[in-house]
Amino acid sequence: MPKTAANERTHEPGTRMNRILATLSLAAIGAVILQADARANDVELVRPDGSYPSVPLEKDVIVVKVIQNGVKNLQDYDDPREGLKANLERMVGFAERACSEGKDPDFLLFNEFPLTGYSSGAREEKLKFTLEIPGPETDRLGEVARECDTYIIFGSYARDPEWPSHILSINAVIGRDGVVREKYWKTRNVKRLTPTGEIPTTTIEGVRTKYRERYGIEEEFPVLMTEYGNIAVSTVQLDPFVFAAYAMRGVEIMFRTSTLFSPVDVKATALYNDFYSAMSNITFPPDSEWASYGGGSLIVDRDGKVLAEDTSNNESIIEAEIPIAELREGRTIPRYPLEVVAPVFEQYVVETPLDHIDLPPDELPQTREDMKDLIDETSRWMNASQD
Repeated sequence: MPKTAANERTHEPGTRMNRILATLSLAAIGAVILQADARANDVELVRPDGSYPSVPLEKDVIVVKVIQNGVKNLQDYDDPREGLKANLERMVGFAERACSEGKDPDFLLFNEFPLTGYSSGAREEKLKFTLEIPGPETDRLGEVARECDTYIIFGSYARDPEWPSHILSINAVIGRDGVVREKYWKTRNVKRLTPTGEIPTTTIEGVRTKYRERYGIEEEFPVLMTEYGNIAVSTVQLDPFVFAAYAMRGVEIMFRTSTLFSPVDVKATALYNDFYSAMSNITFPPDSEWASYGGGSLIVDRDGKVLAEDTSNNESIIEAEIPIAELREGRTIPRYPLEVVAPVFEQYVVETPLDHIDLPPDELPQTREDMKDLIDETSRWMNASQD
């Protein structure tokens, strides 16, 4: 992410009136295609009366804790298995500390890569630095979740035998019972962020037809209904349409993980979509060229107001209470002007087509440069007819 965006620290985005006005913006209409797909597949993704499904709450006020910590990349270890073991025990240590200090947590949120770190290199090399979910690591974290009586959420590079040679970006939610309750695939990668390469991980967008066949359309924007509120988790950045879709599905708390992000994006997204949100970002060594991008984790309310924040690049644990019963009382999904903007959106051509990375294993792009070539080759804009 560009330095200006990663370091952006803005004033609070406003009040509930700002949210009403914000629904007229592009951020407010991100679920047009989702709604059309649901009708076509005869699946109710959004209720027609503005309500949304939920389960009874166990308590009126819950506690969210965000763990902001660094990680040593598995690529830096002679044996990635030893690195994974070390990073796992580091996670366990932070979780146990979060459970013993301050208020008792109901959710613990880690960053995007607390187990694997970030790895560079070609696909076959990076696959060595992935893990399977569920697996031994989630089993160990599940023990902590049971002992602490809390949900644990974290992101990771992952592999799956159903998707050979694909590198997935998964956010796992471990329940209070220690079992993985949901695996959130990344919806899509940002495109054209840099001129030299594209992110080669596999997202729902890149293999959507096959993903939908295997898991169902409702798993494209899954909402986990818990006794502490309706939640979802995403690693997507600067993509208002994705979060509008989640809001239409009934999300009350949007958990987000990152390696670089814009705080104003977290604040504005919560404001536009009338939900609470929390972001966990990784930290970097102070002498690293990436140090200015680290930290800044925060928890915000439905107006985008900061409830807790660590603007530093230091390891820390922040916490905030969320009055979930008060949020739910009389709440509906946001009021988006879909019919008003539909004529424009119907003519918009998405540059990169769906399923662009649904390829045989030996044809998958190996590097960021290869992925850029694939995006260029499949670009509807670059290859549009000049007639």
